Amino acid sequence: MLRKALAVTAILALMAVPAMALEGPTALQESKAGTTESSKYLGLALAFALGGAAIGGALGQSNAIGKAVDAVARQPEAGARIQGMMIIGLALIETLVIYVLLICFVWGGRVV
Repeated sequence: MLRKALAVTAILALMAVPAMALEGPTALQESKAGTTESSKYLGLALAFALGGAAIGGALGQSNAIGKAVDAVARQPEAGARIQGMMIIGLALIETLVIYVLLICFVWGGRVV
């Protein structure tokens, strides 16, 4: 368990490096209306959100696929029905990750 926690922490830290490498705002960016102190950390927050969504989605999908394989192994005659439900579930899990990616694109333009 400790190994997984360290791996997740390392992945999140690597994803946050580009957000931490941003320079300070230029004179043009400072003159923009609505620039606040909290917008400096928006890139970091978006990186953590996308990383968390990707990790959560991957864990959810692997769990769903594993359970579906177990169910088909126990009842092979229900394989087609289980497969259909699994694909719908995987699509719903993946849409959550895509929503976070969309939010990152929308809010990414506000990173100072």
